[in-house]
Amino acid sequence: MKARLPVAAPGPDRVSIRVSAGDDGERLDRVLAAAPGVGSRAAAQRLIAAGLATVDGVPRSKNFLVRSGQLVEAEVPPPPDSTLEPEPMDLAIPFEDEHLLVVDKPAGIVTHPSKGHARGTLVHGLLAHSIAGGDSPRRPGIVHRLDKDTSGLMIVAKSEESHRLLVDMLAGHEVERTYLALVHGVFETKEGTVEAPVGRDAARRQQMSVAARGGRDAVTHFRVAESWPADSRERDRAGGYSLLEVRLETGRTHQIRVHLAAIGHPVAGDATYGRRKDTLGVGRQFLHSHRLRFGHPVTGEVIELESPLPDDLKAALDRLG
Repeated sequence: MKARLPVAAPGPDRVSIRVSAGDDGERLDRVLAAAPGVGSRAAAQRLIAAGLATVDGVPRSKNFLVRSGQLVEAEVPPPPDSTLEPEPMDLAIPFEDEHLLVVDKPAGIVTHPSKGHARGTLVHGLLAHSIAGGDSPRRPGIVHRLDKDTSGLMIVAKSEESHRLLVDMLAGHEVERTYLALVHGVFETKEGTVEAPVGRDAARRQQMSVAARGGRDAVTHFRVAESWPADSRERDRAGGYSLLEVRLETGRTHQIRVHLAAIGHPVAGDATYGRRKDTLGVGRQFLHSHRLRFGHPVTGEVIELESPLPDDLKAALDRLG
């Protein structure tokens, strides 16, 4: 009989948003929709209609125009079934002890339960490993995440203490995270840095942008590992490709994808920030969390791990010759 891990009578998640200058004059439902745990204007409007959202402590209508500096708060009720049940998954875990683990996440798996993803997430596959820590009962142990279609190494906590320490280490840039990304185009230099704030796109609220007012500071370093110049005889190589080693200094949502697209080198296969046509047939964004290096938050041991490219991404490189 499978063990069931109940989330003991969870109360609603509280959402607090201090309105930035970039959202000054924006509708309340749009601002609230961008908050983690809300996720859509329809969900935001339901919260507002139910009287669960306020601006500076006062309930407002969905079309209320917020002002910079105001505090938007909401109570997001838990989903009807708030029980997390372990699910069998064939997961590679290159490091594990009583404090934390590092999992090699496959592409196609959502990191934690969310709207539309009540089952089959990475969290469900890791519950049998006693992951724990953090404020949300639906995200035990999660200190950082990878997008659904991004593969590779990810750290998960197994206690409140290790979760707190790991979050502090990430905020203090004490965890070295290196990704491999295949991007469109060839670079004139071998390395570079993109330093541009990343925030919610004003027109497409489910996307991020460097043009967003009120974005948070973000820094991405990259080095060109290999290049394939454009071949005029082959249309699908128009502009060429480059394989990059990308190192995150900060960890904003979609940071690598947004930064590389902003400098004219979108990630191959990225349907959101890249080119609509996947000419290489990657099938997903070519982005892989390749290397982690950090000091163990409890023991001090230096942990350095590498994950090779998965077969689908290796096959894409093989097609470049």
